Amino acid sequence: MKPSKLQDHLRRCHTDKTEKDLKYFQTLKDKFQKRPTMDRMFASTSQRNDDGLRASYNISLLIAKSGKPHTIGEKLILQAVEEVLKTVLHKPASDIIQRIPLSNNTVERRIDEMSSDIESFLCNYLQTTHFSIQLD
Repeated sequence: MKPSKLQDHLRRCHTDKTEKDLKYFQTLKDKFQKRPTMDRMFASTSQRNDDGLRASYNISLLIAKSGKPHTIGEKLILQAVEEVLKTVLHKPASDIIQRIPLSNNTVERRIDEMSSDIESFLCNYLQTTHFSIQLD
């Protein structure tokens, strides 16, 4: 809003605040920006869930690269992470471990998703890129 229209609005609609100084409005603005909103309340919980999901995908990628059975995620990796959290960080690991899904089916599904995503990306890249093949 233009400053002239803003002053006119202040005089017409908020006559009780016309004598207030600039600091009053700045504190009002700060309170308004720091108020709890639905986005901010759910952002912290969704961020925590996203961390576990991201960790699950990264660990699934490591399992796929190693060529080990998918059950190694539950049997070895989660137990190793739990031991590191207890020993090194001295924190209870149960809530963190529960946020990282690494069951056999989950790891298999994540590997399949990543491979199909890479395949579709490569197909799209090859369809849109011009190249030539030399044959002898």
